Order: sequence, then C-alpha cells, then structure tokens
Amino acid sequence: MKPDDPLLKILVCPLDKGPLSLLAPGDALYNPRLHRRYPILDGIPQLLPSSGEQLSDAEHTHALRRLADREPGS
Repeated sequence: MKPDDPLLKILVCPLDKGPLSLLAPGDALYNPRLHRRYPILDGIPQLLPSSGEQLSDAEHTHALRRLADREPGS
C-alpha cells in the first residue's frame, strides 16, 4: 500500500471509526487517537479489532515522528 492509495481515504479504525494513517509504505495503518497499529499483510490491511496492537507511549511518539517526517514540507 502506498501513501497515495485511494483506499486510504475510506479505511477507518474498526474501534472508533476514525481515519487511519499509513506508517512506512506497506508497513501498517495507525490510529494515533487510540495508539493502535494495524498490520498490512501481503498488501491487505488487517482491520479486525483483535488484529490491532496497542502501542506504548514511546512507540506512539516514534510513530508520530515517522508520520511527520513523511509530510510534505517537513
């Protein structure tokens, strides 16, 4: 999955129904509101609630930095 994939505009977190962000192309989808990461396996997002992984505060901070580094103009 790539950052410009149109599918990203319609995928939502299964828990809060909010938008997800792509971490490292093809790596995972991230919900910064709940600090949950959902894996992407063989190009398919795993969006079952049980597939999500709760991130620690340190991991959350790292994920936010990764997202900020990808933004245009950063």
